[in-house]
Amino acid sequence: MENRIEMEKPGPAHAAREVKATGCCGHHNFEKATEVLSDEHRVIERVLAVVEKLAAAPVEGRLDSWKQALDFIRHFADGCHHLKEEKILFPAMEERGIPRDGGPIGMMLMEHEEGRGYVRSMLGAIALVETKNEAAKEILIDKAKAYLRLLKEHIQKEDEILFRIADDVISPAEQKQLLRSFEEHEAKEIGEGVHEKYLKIVEELEAKTG
Repeated sequence: MENRIEMEKPGPAHAAREVKATGCCGHHNFEKATEVLSDEHRVIERVLAVVEKLAAAPVEGRLDSWKQALDFIRHFADGCHHLKEEKILFPAMEERGIPRDGGPIGMMLMEHEEGRGYVRSMLGAIALVETKNEAAKEILIDKAKAYLRLLKEHIQKEDEILFRIADDVISPAEQKQLLRSFEEHEAKEIGEGVHEKYLKIVEELEAKTG
């Protein structure tokens, strides 16, 4: 999506933000829902770094790592993280006067969908690579690079702009309620022990790609 609206970016505050959690979707030690989401961004960035390495190397012999990375993206980055934003944080912001259409929430939703499209394309390309389709290798790399560009910018916009807006309009007591809603969402949609599974996947991917 070449014509994505650019959000005005304040200084890179997210780079200096302390990561409190161990890198899973847990909510212990957090005061705000936005802190959980920002912490999850740091985990997602670790997998983006792995995908960047995969995209810079020959595809042969690395399909298992590609599949692991895409499994993480589909279930952790999207099923855990993005859905908490879409089902819980964004509606809470809308209730407090932050518009969806024409505003930052609408932009984030568009980028979520754009990212899902790239992931579907990468999964389709992997299936073709397994049938010895040589052209699919280039498609996989191209879509991965597009996804990386999108997600890096997307994470920065959320950390530096959207989450600050949320903190301004959502009170500390309401943030606590959002944290409880996050836990309920994960229990229902993700299941027990899944976060630990995906943290292990991150560590395995980092070990394999060095």
